[in-house]
Amino acid sequence: MKQRVITACSLLALLFIVVWQINTPLITVVVALFAAVAANEIMQCAKITNKFLLIGGTAVAAIIQFFASETALEPFVKADYWDGVVNYVPLTVYLAALVMAYFIAMLADYAHTKFEDVAIAVVASVFVPWAFSMLIKLRDVAGYKTQFGTLLIFYAFICAMGTDMGAQLTGMKFGKHKMSPNISPKKTWEGAIGGMVIGFALNVVAIVLYNCFAGKPLETRVIVILLVASPFLQVLSMAGDLSASVLKRNFDVKDFGKIFPGHGGVMDRFDSSMFTLPITYAIALFILN
Repeated sequence: MKQRVITACSLLALLFIVVWQINTPLITVVVALFAAVAANEIMQCAKITNKFLLIGGTAVAAIIQFFASETALEPFVKADYWDGVVNYVPLTVYLAALVMAYFIAMLADYAHTKFEDVAIAVVASVFVPWAFSMLIKLRDVAGYKTQFGTLLIFYAFICAMGTDMGAQLTGMKFGKHKMSPNISPKKTWEGAIGGMVIGFALNVVAIVLYNCFAGKPLETRVIVILLVASPFLQVLSMAGDLSASVLKRNFDVKDFGKIFPGHGGVMDRFDSSMFTLPITYAIALFILN
């Protein structure tokens, strides 16, 4: 428990620094690091031995973050210039080239590389970092240096991690009925309901604080949309958590990694966020349009 608390405090300190410097490339660098580690964790757990898939997939996961937004490197690289770099070649071309490169790597090492390895590498180095890149997109969704994007990032994390924390605490106290014993034996229906209540309450608190301190308070319409969507995102966060549990069972591992002592790896901490971040971005686009 002591180790978990120390790690949690360290992560909160890192979060504070990132939020403090949220309009600098620091957030891009941190997200790139986490995305690369998460991609590597999945491929290592899947016991992929092909060096090109491992090294290339890890590198691609980090690089994707720098192409997430034209303001990803502001103020050191101006948005007008970086926009031309980001949109010079369509993303589908990059994706097609990456998949072809993975297949060629499979052919070069066909004795030890299976199609399943390629499929896992694509998920690990494309889908996972794409979900992480939503952090940068959310920051800029209403315009560079706007406060609304920061609220949306906290909103997505609360729907995921707030719900998970609430479910864990409630489940330990009141949990009796197993929710998914074959996938995650410790999860209970009581914990899930408690987690949703706590996560929803935390989002209410976050919105109230935002309206108290932000330069431009949220409109009633926006508040209603965020609060109505919150339970749906919380359910999706639990689906993301259970999906990661299925992967770990398939790979026969307890945790994806050990980078966070007492908590596991990056994927162990952010698995549920892989579902909430993209949907939060979609909600943001709906609100702004």
